[in-house]
Amino acid sequence: MDRVDVTIIGGGPVGLFAAFYAGMRGMSTRIIDSLPELGGQLMALYPEKPIFDMPGFPNVMAKTLAADMAEQGTRFGADIQLNVQAETLTKDDEGWTITSAEGVKYPTKTLIIAAGAGAFSPTQMRAEREDEFNGKGLGYGVRKLEEFRGKDVLVVGGGDSAFDWILSLHPVAKRVRLVHRRDVFRAHEESVVKAEEMGIEKLLFKKVNEVVGGDSVTGVILEDTQTKETEQVDCDAIVVNIGFKSSLGPLLDWGLEIEKRQIKVDHLFRTGLDGVFAVGDVCTYEGKLKLIATGVGEAASAVCQAKTMLDPGAKLFPGHSSDMDL
Repeated sequence: MDRVDVTIIGGGPVGLFAAFYAGMRGMSTRIIDSLPELGGQLMALYPEKPIFDMPGFPNVMAKTLAADMAEQGTRFGADIQLNVQAETLTKDDEGWTITSAEGVKYPTKTLIIAAGAGAFSPTQMRAEREDEFNGKGLGYGVRKLEEFRGKDVLVVGGGDSAFDWILSLHPVAKRVRLVHRRDVFRAHEESVVKAEEMGIEKLLFKKVNEVVGGDSVTGVILEDTQTKETEQVDCDAIVVNIGFKSSLGPLLDWGLEIEKRQIKVDHLFRTGLDGVFAVGDVCTYEGKLKLIATGVGEAASAVCQAKTMLDPGAKLFPGHSSDMDL
């Protein structure tokens, strides 16, 4: 592999904007991501979920935003390496070399880590036969809303994701019900109010003990968390939204300063390693806000720092894009 000016770990929205901005600054760029497609969690977890807090988009579907950011991020010809797990990072005379789990070496002059929450996996209900029905009527998110058209759906959880899916599934599914082990929710108040207005049935103080079915889900056995009594509830599909476990994986062994499972950076998004930056959800600093909107700003700043590091004569701020011939 050729050595590039900057390698970006992570092909989510923040990493993609970093690739775009690096290309705009004339830097050769490589994106490395362990997922099979660009877009990060927008594509992997909730492609059909609406996003409301991205500037310029009053309401945009996650998969649409991911596609647009991928088009923008690759317009300058970044080298895209998907299904690649960055395993080790070693210093060399010209910068750094990233080695994949398969032993492929990716030399780079600088590095921007935009790995989001890191590798993630859904939190399971720990119900009997849960693994057996994964992908057979049971899932940990919604890839395509149309797959639930006319179905009786149970949504398990009490946070933002659970209520977001309730609101999205309601116009499509025959019936949507919420299963939650308490009567207190962690979701935005507005979402809870909308669910009330829609008349969404809530099965409160309940947990799923067992998933029932043959070739696919036909129901669940619910246990009352207070009385311990059980009952069978019929359904066609189960959407589990009780959280995700994330891990920085091999990045933990790269000599970075880690604080609460995030990479600590300074006000210039520099890590403790020379020429290595971190942006987006993977990094932390005083006053950090985990939003795509703030992450893309961090990405632009980190790219400009990397640019001036490689070329001390370059301006930190390249000017507004409206003044450039792109």
